[in-house]
Amino acid sequence: MLSPNSITRQLSDQISLAKAFVVIAKESNNLQFAWELSAQIRNSQVLLSSAATRRAPLTTRESETAIRDMALLLFQAQQLHYDSATMIMRLKAKIQVLDEQMGIVNEKSSKYGQIAAEEIPKGLYCLGIRLTTEWFGNSNLQRKMNERIKIQSKLRDNSLYHFCVFSDNILATSVVVNSTALNSKNPSMVVFHLVTDEINYIAMKAWFAMNTFRGVTVEVQKFEDFKWLNASYVPVLKQLQDSETQSYYFSGHNDDGRTPIKFRNPKYLSMLNHLRFYVPEVFPALKKVVFLDDDVVVQKDISGLFSVDLNSNVNGAVETCMETFHRYHKYLNYSHPLIREHFDPDACGWAFGMNVFDLVEWRKRNVTEIYHYWQEKNVDRTLWKLGTLPPGLLTFYGLTEPLDPSWHVLGLGYTNVDPHLIEKGAVLHFNGNSKPWLKIGMEKYKPLWEKYVDYNHPLLQQCNLH
Repeated sequence: MLSPNSITRQLSDQISLAKAFVVIAKESNNLQFAWELSAQIRNSQVLLSSAATRRAPLTTRESETAIRDMALLLFQAQQLHYDSATMIMRLKAKIQVLDEQMGIVNEKSSKYGQIAAEEIPKGLYCLGIRLTTEWFGNSNLQRKMNERIKIQSKLRDNSLYHFCVFSDNILATSVVVNSTALNSKNPSMVVFHLVTDEINYIAMKAWFAMNTFRGVTVEVQKFEDFKWLNASYVPVLKQLQDSETQSYYFSGHNDDGRTPIKFRNPKYLSMLNHLRFYVPEVFPALKKVVFLDDDVVVQKDISGLFSVDLNSNVNGAVETCMETFHRYHKYLNYSHPLIREHFDPDACGWAFGMNVFDLVEWRKRNVTEIYHYWQEKNVDRTLWKLGTLPPGLLTFYGLTEPLDPSWHVLGLGYTNVDPHLIEKGAVLHFNGNSKPWLKIGMEKYKPLWEKYVDYNHPLLQQCNLH
């Protein structure tokens, strides 16, 4: 015990034991003894900290007093019958109580967090109303949009860079388009195909008619106009219209609360969330597109994605299996024979949000029908719970080409991300509940998104968006 490493270890062990005795002393209402232990713990921690700061090992001489004083207190604790058996029993009881309390708090936190994430900020609602009013009251806006739509050839020109976004969030979509345009080396070659719903269609058209985004071509459509989009062709549409499915999303009582609230988000009822599996139908003239979620920011020129060799695969995506959490067995129900027989549980997961789709290969391999097959098999939600990633993992299994991780950096909406990864990332993804346009957004990452919002725009100021 005289070697430097052993002195450090002995002090650390004493501190750990003393911390446990502090808890017991407080529970026994022996506050004076708890205070003495805490004071000695601080003394020992100061010694360890000092040694670490100067990067030199503790000597026997400087640590002798601290070790002796702590040993006396630990001996005194034993005399007070703070023995191991008593400690174990009390700590087990304490842990059980804390576990129960933590479970209740986590459940409440999850519910309130989900409610906050599903909230439509008043400013965004106001923006939609004002844009719609502006569209019908300003014939110049309609004329501008009509003039741009006359450039139909650009919308089908496969020598250009085609991006698609499916969203009902005008401001978020604007950030995607603006950030792409500002960081593009050749914005005149960029074409954005936006698909929204009927409620936001006019407002979306108005916004992109009154803003130019460095000459980027922007097309706005609403999915209600797609003739092929009907329940006879699209299984998920039939499921979404089912009363039991709707009850599942909006009511928490039909499965005794077994399903986590995050899987019951009504956003999954939106067809916009499922259009990513029908990209060839939405854009029949295109050969390759880059799909972007509306919660991303583009901070580099990403035209290079169109020259990435997908090696005859359909989907180019960044893999997320650096940790075991993101492998197939975490998303799918491997107790079901269909999943067990067809998919490797340790296969690497990947991310939606920035995907390169080769539509020629998609059509050749009839990928949409693969998606239909798995959707029909999951009517009872036994293969996977909810969301679009699990069916995506099944649909593009063996058809996904891994991209360099710097193309797509994830996690800015729920966790801490390595600053070096953010700096190198081409596309930053605010996946998670803490979206940058919400009050619950992560403050340290909001500036990365907000720099692409013109808060001086009259409509944004009128709607108190800042």
